[in-house]
Amino acid sequence: MYAIIETGGKQYKVEQGSELYIEKLPQADGETVTFDRVLLVSKDGNVVAGSPTVAGASVTAKVDRHGRGQKIIVFKYKAKKNYHKKQGHRQPYTKVVIESINA
Repeated sequence: MYAIIETGGKQYKVEQGSELYIEKLPQADGETVTFDRVLLVSKDGNVVAGSPTVAGASVTAKVDRHGRGQKIIVFKYKAKKNYHKKQGHRQPYTKVVIESINA
């Protein structure tokens, strides 16, 4: 059994017990979060696709931890104009563990 959910403007394929790194959520470590935007559910070979979401379906997950991803370097420059700017960025994330798919 699997489902496709939408969170943080992205879509993820989830199964029970899978771990996801998603955009940062406001919940604290150990709390439970419910994803209502379920786009597709596959159960016992039967696929139910929503338009745009599947009615009555939800996915519950437990927040494992929060963190920040690896640093990326943003470097801007203009040739022959003596202009350059270096900036780093670390994207915050939330690691969640899928507990159940309710459909």
